[in-house]
Amino acid sequence: MNLPAFEYRRPASVDEAVAILRDDPDARPLAGGQTLIPTLKQRLARPTQLVDLRGLAELRGIAVDADGVVVGAMTRHAETAGHPGLRAAIPALSHLASGIAHPQVRHMGTMGGSIANNDPAADYPAAIVGLGAEVVTTIRSIAADDFFTGLFSTALEPGEIVLRIRFPKPLRAGYCKIPSQASGYVTTGCFIAEAADGIRVAVNGAAACVFRQPDFEAALGRDFSVHALEGLVQAPDGLNNDMHASAAYRAHLVGVAARRALEQALHFARMENPQ
Repeated sequence: MNLPAFEYRRPASVDEAVAILRDDPDARPLAGGQTLIPTLKQRLARPTQLVDLRGLAELRGIAVDADGVVVGAMTRHAETAGHPGLRAAIPALSHLASGIAHPQVRHMGTMGGSIANNDPAADYPAAIVGLGAEVVTTIRSIAADDFFTGLFSTALEPGEIVLRIRFPKPLRAGYCKIPSQASGYVTTGCFIAEAADGIRVAVNGAAACVFRQPDFEAALGRDFSVHALEGLVQAPDGLNNDMHASAAYRAHLVGVAARRALEQALHFARMENPQ
């Protein structure tokens, strides 16, 4: 299938990329292309220009320090999964990246492209919200709770590009996704993190946008154990209801994914601090 006509641009700097996108509202940035290219093939998007960010070294790389991890927006999933420093600092994030789609996608897809697209079935939004990360763009820093705004929508403004994502190092964290058997995308997932300032429980795949589960957070704040989640349920109101799973089933899966994510968080903590 032929792609629609567009002008291909390969900027030499972030400033040049921003200028192109600012001057042409119909231009689209190209990151890993794992969503955009299929969209073009299906004629669901007809950009005038594709602005390829893949050659911008300043948007790639992973830095680890005592406080956490910084991941460049154009860093590929396989790099995030395989980085030994990141794996040691936040093993749940490395685990999440290692389970995205299949190897071909992991070697092309990028963290920045994934979160900017904000597919409800994507993995990274759960980590961003669950870890309370900070999204750094060309004009500002956006807190995790403010970044994802709805179905395929974010707080990004036209021409604004994600530069990097800062993840604070949690005390304990775990992630579980329950994928669709047909597509491998997230049917329902859960990222749980314990930090010095409290507990965060982020649910992805179940609704139009990633969301926090305050009842689970409150329970785990009192007792960070699997027993704390006993008897707690997710209401099906507002959850996705489609060919893959009903809202009621997704509500059930929230509890399943939360328990498994919690078990993983406890497992990673034991590995780091064996008794």
